[in-house]
Amino acid sequence: MSDVTQDEAEATCERVLELVAACAPGAEAAARAAVGTTSLTRFANSRIHQNVTEDVRAVTVTVAVEGRVARAMTTRTDADGLAGVVERALAAAALRPADPDFPGFAPPEPVPPVEHWDDATAGATPDRRAEVVAAFVDAGRGVGEAAGYCRTEAVTVALASTAGQRVVGRSSLAELDGIHRAVGPDGQVTDGAAQVTSVRLADLDGAVAGARAAARARAAAEPIELPPGTYPVVLEPRAVAEVLLFPAYLGFNGKAHHEGTSFVHLGEQQWDDAVDIWDDATDPRALGRSFDFEGTPKRRVDLVRAGVSVGLAHDRRSARLAGVEPTGHSVGADAVGGFPTNLFLGGGDRSPEQLVGGLERGLLVTDFWYNRVLDPKTQVVTGLTRNGLFLVEGGEIQAAVQNLRYTQSIVAAFGPGRVLGLGDDAQLAGGREGEGAMHVPSVHLAGWAFTGNARG
Repeated sequence: MSDVTQDEAEATCERVLELVAACAPGAEAAARAAVGTTSLTRFANSRIHQNVTEDVRAVTVTVAVEGRVARAMTTRTDADGLAGVVERALAAAALRPADPDFPGFAPPEPVPPVEHWDDATAGATPDRRAEVVAAFVDAGRGVGEAAGYCRTEAVTVALASTAGQRVVGRSSLAELDGIHRAVGPDGQVTDGAAQVTSVRLADLDGAVAGARAAARARAAAEPIELPPGTYPVVLEPRAVAEVLLFPAYLGFNGKAHHEGTSFVHLGEQQWDDAVDIWDDATDPRALGRSFDFEGTPKRRVDLVRAGVSVGLAHDRRSARLAGVEPTGHSVGADAVGGFPTNLFLGGGDRSPEQLVGGLERGLLVTDFWYNRVLDPKTQVVTGLTRNGLFLVEGGEIQAAVQNLRYTQSIVAAFGPGRVLGLGDDAQLAGGREGEGAMHVPSVHLAGWAFTGNARG
C-alpha cells in the first residue's frame, strides 16, 4: 500500500474519533475507512464497450452512547462530510433504546501478518485489462460472439476505535468472467463459460479461459432432453461454489444458529466423512484482508472435519450470545450476522477426467444459477443449470442436455455416503464479481434431484 493511501485511511479514522469525542464526551466509537479504486472492463459482441474506474472512498462510523448503538456511512472524507456522518450517527443513537446485547468494540489485538496484494494489479490500466479480454475473445474466433468482463480492485482499509484497536490492511483482486456463444445450424444458441479469480491480474490467462469457454459452447450444441429424476453428478468448481454459498451464509452463520434457523448440529456427522470445510482468510490462496468489519483478527476456523459439523462463524454479537470468542467474520450488518467469506472445501486426488470417468450414467454440471433457498433449516435449494450440462454414460460424455431445474438439499447431497470423489482441481470459484469466492474442487456426488426442465 502506498504511504499516502495508508496515511489517508488512518488519519480519517482518527479524525472521526476526535469528532465523536468533541460532540459526545464519553461515547464509545469505531471508525472504518476504505480508500482505493475498482475498475471494470466490459465486453459484448466480442468488443469492449465500457471501461470505468471508481475511486473508493467510504467511511463508516459506529457509536455507542450509554448502550444505545447506531451506525452511519458516508463517501465524503472532507471536513464537512466527516462532521456530518458523526452527527447522523449520534442523532440516530439518541433515538434508540439501549441494546442489552451490544458486545462492545474489538479490543486491541494484532492481526495476522498476511496481505493478499499485488502492485501490478493495483496499478492495472485499461490497456492491460484489454489484453486479457482480447486473448479471451481471440481464443473463440469462429465459434460465435463473446461477452463478459475483466475487473481489478485495490483497496486499503483502516479501523480505529475508542477501545484501542488500530488495524490497517490492503487487498487486491482480479477477475475474468466471460462466455462464448455458439449458434447451431438450427439457430439454437449455446453458451460456454469460464471464470478466473485471483489476487494477481497476471494469473488471468485470457487465452486458456477463452479456449475453455469456446470448447464448452461447441460441445453444448444440439442438446437432448432428459426427464426429471435423481442423477449421479459431477459438479465442476463453479457449480460447487454456487451451492455451498447457502450452508455458508445461512448455516455456518453464528446468528442463524443462535436463532434456530441453521441446519448445523455441532458434533454430529451431517456430511460425508470425505468432507472437510473451513474458512481461512490468512491462507495464501484466499482473498481479502486479515481482519473483519469490526476489526477482529481473522484466523482459520474449521467448520466441518471428516464430515462432522464442528464450528461456526461469529461476529462479536453472536459470539457474545453463544459465550465464545468472535472468529472475525463480521460483514458490517448486524441483521445478517457473521458468515464465512473465505470458504475452503478440501480437495482429493482425482483429476476432473477421472471423476467423469467414474460416472456410469449421470450428468456433468458446469454451473448453476438463479439459485434460491427454499428452507434454510434443511438447506433445500432450487435453481437451474446453465453454460453446459452433459450426459455421461460409461465414463464418457455422450451428449449435451437441455437445461434442467433442480430442487435439492445441499447438505443431504454431501451427506454420509454421498460423496464419491473429490477433484484435484481446487480453485477460487463462484462469488459473482469477486464477492465471497470459495476455494473448491470438482465433486462426484451419488445423486442430485432434477425436478423439471428450465421452464418448470
